[in-house]
Amino acid sequence: MSFARRGREAAPYLFIAPFFVLFATFGLYPLLRTAWLSLHRWDLLAGPVEFTGLANYARLFADPFFYNALANTASIFLVGAVPQLVAALGIAALLDRPLRGRTAWQAVVLLPNVVPVVAVALVFTQLFMRDHGLVARILSALGAGPLDWQAHAWSAHLGVAIMVLWRWTGYHALLYLAAMQSVPRELHEAAALDGASRARSFRSVTLPGIRPTLLFTAVVSTIGGVQLFTEPRLFGGTSTGGNDRQFQTLVMYLHERGFEQLDAGYAATISWVLFALCALVALGNTALVRRLVGRW
Repeated sequence: MSFARRGREAAPYLFIAPFFVLFATFGLYPLLRTAWLSLHRWDLLAGPVEFTGLANYARLFADPFFYNALANTASIFLVGAVPQLVAALGIAALLDRPLRGRTAWQAVVLLPNVVPVVAVALVFTQLFMRDHGLVARILSALGAGPLDWQAHAWSAHLGVAIMVLWRWTGYHALLYLAAMQSVPRELHEAAALDGASRARSFRSVTLPGIRPTLLFTAVVSTIGGVQLFTEPRLFGGTSTGGNDRQFQTLVMYLHERGFEQLDAGYAATISWVLFALCALVALGNTALVRRLVGRW
């Protein structure tokens, strides 16, 4: 085999090699390193690493703080992600209709996602202040007493979910809009000729046509919801998520154990359980969306 022929055959592999090198360096190696650390006891100040097998996992599954963080994460995810995707679908359906200044409306919808998440969290934290926030003044004008958003689990979860909802709804709406515009118009015209209403056409034509995008947004919102950290961290100001840990998420608990208590082995265990939860919930969401779209 000539050198030129070998070069032509090897060229495709050389073009894709940088991706695999970067993935192995910054993706696969940290993942395997974290798995190895989860089997050890490693205090960052105490000294050497000590192999403990599955002791960290047994300790984690008996840890009430872990289950509290898991419940908080699930609650904030349900309150924030489900309305977010439904609202995004409704906004996309409105933008898919003939409108004046459609480009301007699309820019307005995407604007919250452009704002840095730290700025979003700080602004909403000011809005939700107990005595001097805008929401407190509105409640006072309506005759309601002041509400300490951070003092109760339900109000703290709602406050964090509102931040997530405000920031990501427009992003998902534009993804849905792009998918809707790729659905052949002939299908909608055929449905109209058959006497289908606009709502029926949306259920039977649009939703099945954008199913890949629905699955993508379900998986992305799931991963983002399970990994939620910045909004609740800035909302409460500490990694504990309030005095009673009422809105501490899994990543906040991981941060507390790994970077404040310097228990690297236990933090690695939490991260691997978090990775497994992301995969399981994403698979569950995928199956659920496929079933729902299939029924529609």
